[in-house]
Formats: sequence, C-alpha cells, structure tokens
Amino acid sequence: MNVDIGNALTVEASPGISRENLERLDEKVAAAHERIERGIADREHGYAALALPETVDTDAIEAAVEPFSDSEAVLTVGIGGSALGAATIADALESDVEAHFLDNVDPEHVAGLLADLPLESTTVNVVSRSGTTAETLANFLVVRDAMESADVDWTERTFVTTGESGPLRELANRHDLPSLPVPDGVPGRFSALSTVGLACAAIRGHDLDALVAGAAAQREQLSDSLFDSPAYAYGAICYALDIRGASVNAMLPYAESLETFAEWFAQLWAESLGKDGLGQTPARALGATDQHSQLQLYRAGPRDKMVTFVRPREREDRAIPETEFEALSYLGGTGLGDLLDAEFEATEASLAAAGRPNVRVEIDRVDEYGLGELLYAMEAACVLAGELYGVDTFVQPAVEWGKNAARGLLGGGEFPEADAVEAKRTLRVE
Repeated sequence: MNVDIGNALTVEASPGISRENLERLDEKVAAAHERIERGIADREHGYAALALPETVDTDAIEAAVEPFSDSEAVLTVGIGGSALGAATIADALESDVEAHFLDNVDPEHVAGLLADLPLESTTVNVVSRSGTTAETLANFLVVRDAMESADVDWTERTFVTTGESGPLRELANRHDLPSLPVPDGVPGRFSALSTVGLACAAIRGHDLDALVAGAAAQREQLSDSLFDSPAYAYGAICYALDIRGASVNAMLPYAESLETFAEWFAQLWAESLGKDGLGQTPARALGATDQHSQLQLYRAGPRDKMVTFVRPREREDRAIPETEFEALSYLGGTGLGDLLDAEFEATEASLAAAGRPNVRVEIDRVDEYGLGELLYAMEAACVLAGELYGVDTFVQPAVEWGKNAARGLLGGGEFPEADAVEAKRTLRVE
C-alpha cells in the first residue's frame, strides 16, 4: 500500500501545504506517534483497536461460526460500526454465501429482505456491545418472529457478538447460543478487524489470517515520521488541508467493490473527528460514476475540498469488443479496466490542473490482504488526525444525545434530551 500526497503540496494546490510546513508538521507527528504507541501498549480505550493485529484470535472466530458452515446466507443485525466493517469486507470480496445487513429500521426494507431470504439456511449474527441498542434489538425481534412464523428454529441459526453483560449476553446464555466477545477498548467504528467484522467473513469462507496480515503490515509501518508511514501520511495531510480550508474530504474509490468502504470511512472520520467545531466532513463518491455527478463541484466549486482517490493497482479485466463505429474505434482492443484506469488518471490530473488538492491511496488488489492494509491504515490515520486536532477520537457524545432522546420518546425511561423534541420550531409550507 502507498499514499501519494504530491497533489496536495502548495505549489500545485490551494488549499495546500508546502514541503517545508509538512516537515514542520512531522515534528508533531513524532509526538503523536509516541502517544499512540503508549496507548497501544497499555491497551487504552480506543488505542486498543490498533493492537488488533496482535490480539484478535482468528481461530476462535472460525470455531464459533463452524456450526453454520451450511449457510446459504448470513444476516448481520447491527448498526453503525457493528455492521459497516463486516459489510465493507463482504461487499469487497466474492463468496457463494450471500451477505445481508439489517442496519436500519425502515419497516418496508426489513419486510422485503426477510421475505426474500431462505430463512432455513440463513445464519443470523446479532451484534451489539451493550446488548441494548434499540435499532439492533428491534430488528432482531422482528427477525426472530419471522423465523418462528416460517417454522425455523431460530436458536439453531443465531449467534451473538456482544459484551460480557446485557440482554444479548443473557439471551445467549439462556438459549446456549454460540457467541463471540466484543473486544474491550475497541469502539464500534474501529472494530472491523475484530470479532465484530470478521465473523461474517469467516462464514463466507474468507481468509481471516490474510486480512490480519495486511493490517499487521501497516501496523509495522507506523513510525515517528509521516514520510515512512502511509497511514500517518494520510492522517497528517488531511489534518493539514482541513486547517487550511479543505473542510470536506471526498472519498472516491475507483472500484465498485469498495463503494461500501467509502461509507465505512465516512462513519470513522465523522464520528471520530467531528468535535469542538473541528473535523472534516466526509463525502462519499464512486469512480468513475461520480465523475458525471460530482466532479464539476470538486473541480470548479468552492475551494473547501480535498479528494481522496483509492484504487487497486491490479484487477481482472474484461475486453471491449471491436465496433463498427469509427468514433468509438479507440475503445476496441482495450478493456474495461483500461478505461477505468484512464478515467482515474484523467480525473486526478483534472483536479491537479485546477489546483484542487487530492491524494492517491493504492493497494495491490482488492483481496483480503489489501483490505486489511486499507482498513487498518485508515483507522491509524484517523487516530493520528485526532491527536493533531487535540480531540478525543474515541467518544461520540452527540450520538449518545440522540439515542437518549429517541429512547425517551419511546417510553424507555426519563431522559431530558427527549424534552427537546417539544421545542422544535415549525414553519410548515403546504
């Protein structure tokens, strides 16, 4: 994996950062790295996520899901970090076992998905650290009811991933369900390389050890200089560009299989860094599709954005047939991959020519090892950026406020946040 930050330097980009200022920032990176390493070594809350390549037990995950080796489909019931890591891996890698995710409580979507699933051969993984997440538990109750209505023994098709206590842990104990622990000190959005993200991958037959090996390779490259670490180079340049005006980070993967990765990144970046009036706003896009829907804004709109390109250097190609149309003759004899690469190079050059900062992130290919590298590097980049901003990367008080308000509205207790709903202003136009 490598990160090319050349198109973010001041001479070519605005906002941008000069090489001199980048080297000055590297002194702060060295201090941040020391703090991060200390946190990893002590397994402090949040920092423990960066120790996962050393601590995750892939054999235990494989053993826990072995009873479900006959699965035609796996349904992960979770929300946010309890689902997005697993979804990123599942959507990036092919398998004969279908992967589905209930990460929202839209009733029509839930009903439609359950109607289409072969429930008798579907494995359900319910994921919640606390075991009290309203959306997750509500969806699981609906899934359980659907299985019972279809005469499927849900206890034979369900396992849970949760903490040491709470309703889900009690459920697992009561019905002797297989279970996996959510690792201590690992926030949900940093849990893709733990039991939370890897159980689905194991059921689908993916190589967990290769995923962890890719992550371990990036762990080894964390150092006291951004010039020696792809992860730190990315985290530092995002921070530097943000404080110079690039408050929006458009994540633009050039691989259909990485579209969900952009969604995962958006949660990681927004929930971790959006505090105290600081933090970039992540925007999700897909190359080459969004060249036709968003590039106009990125190249000619306000100078408040950076673009992050992510692409594999190798991929399977599909030949483009020769055509009788002379105007399209240049396409014949090439491949769809050649066209996508040309679109990528052209878009990158287009932004650079307009002085719009952009960064290139490359992995060898979209496979288990490459995904492990990419996921770990983005997590480490996020932690570094948090250190540079001076925010607590691992808390999410704004999210908790909303959870309390919703629970109060549903009669789940007395929460002052729920009272704020009554104070909503209205100016309704009909």
